[in-house]
Amino acid sequence: MGMTLDEQLAYLTKGAEETIRVDELRARLERSAATGQPLRVKAGFDPTAPDIHLGHTVLIRKLKHFQDLGHTVIFLIGDFTGLIGDPSGRNVTRPAMTPEEVASNAETYKAQVFKILDPHKTVVDFNDRWLGKLTSREWMTLFSKYTVARLLERDDFANRMKEQRPLALNEMVYPLAMAYDSVALHADVELGGTDQKFNLLAGRDIQQAYGQEPQVIMTMPLLEGLDGVQKMSKSLGNFVGINEPPAEMFGKIMSISDDLMWRYDLLLTDLAPAEIEAKMQAVASGALHPLEAKKRLARRMVADFHGEAAADQARHDFEAQFRDKGVPSDILTVHYPYPLRKPEKLSRLLAALEICESNSEAQRKIKEGAVSIAVGDLGRPAWQRITDPRWEFDPGQIPSPMALVRVGRRVHQVAFDTAK
Repeated sequence: MGMTLDEQLAYLTKGAEETIRVDELRARLERSAATGQPLRVKAGFDPTAPDIHLGHTVLIRKLKHFQDLGHTVIFLIGDFTGLIGDPSGRNVTRPAMTPEEVASNAETYKAQVFKILDPHKTVVDFNDRWLGKLTSREWMTLFSKYTVARLLERDDFANRMKEQRPLALNEMVYPLAMAYDSVALHADVELGGTDQKFNLLAGRDIQQAYGQEPQVIMTMPLLEGLDGVQKMSKSLGNFVGINEPPAEMFGKIMSISDDLMWRYDLLLTDLAPAEIEAKMQAVASGALHPLEAKKRLARRMVADFHGEAAADQARHDFEAQFRDKGVPSDILTVHYPYPLRKPEKLSRLLAALEICESNSEAQRKIKEGAVSIAVGDLGRPAWQRITDPRWEFDPGQIPSPMALVRVGRRVHQVAFDTAK
């Protein structure tokens, strides 16, 4: 990539929540350009689950951006720290994994991350290689370089102490073990989620304590799921797995709101900031329809994980499904602006969504038989015509927080916050 230094900084920091510090990153990039020595960029992953969803790929995508610019990317699998379990955000001790579970999940991780990273340019390492070999004396030396007071600055540790919840010693060792990874790897940059900031900062401190230049740290936001509200999570059902079939992946991406589309462009693609801005301006000016912009995003996602041919087929199939069911191509996505916890009259929903100008107009449209809704498989919608103005939409009866609403010929895809 032929980028100026400023363009490189913009590309590398796009979507990042925080970079500590940008001036240090600039200096390292300048030194790398002058010496021809690439930066060593690491991100650690404890193999606690075998399947990766798009939320996990935010960090992997950022690793790729450094890789695109010629830097050495280290995909670190925490086969040692995984036996402890990351205590970040936990209010109880995480159950320990067996070595067999860690090894099995690690192999699955490796197979999945190479859908984004170049396997020929990626260093895959395991932290048991050095942590498993530290002597008792070396562990004591590591412990001496950090204080209990600093560890208890962590909100989750402090809260558990205050609430008299168990806090095991091995959990307190976790941040130091993770920090020592940066020493062992001589990391220039470490990436992590916003929930990892304490651990990343500890890495800077421990590197300095061992006489190394402290790493630049970059925290990436936790990706919102399909509902646009909660963090993407399998337990919440708002996720997109990278191994899901192309058609299912395409359809899920098409279900997100127009606002969330830009967030996904920022965090899940290799588009430069200027390209995303140009796309947003094209939509704002009417030169590009939001639906088409979203189809391009969905196609890009499928292509990344399944290839170009599968992406083209997924788009073709999606459009064919809607044509077959009488859904127009210019469908719009809107968000209901309030949490929907209990049944609500459809007429009020239509007014709140500004699909109808008022509650009275919505009631009139319903009486005329001009309003239909569909829930469930939105790629193959089963329309239900509503003619009773007293009819209520019950969020407890829908399988996902999405619905299609047709008033006349206009179809809107509606996203609801229905979390309990």
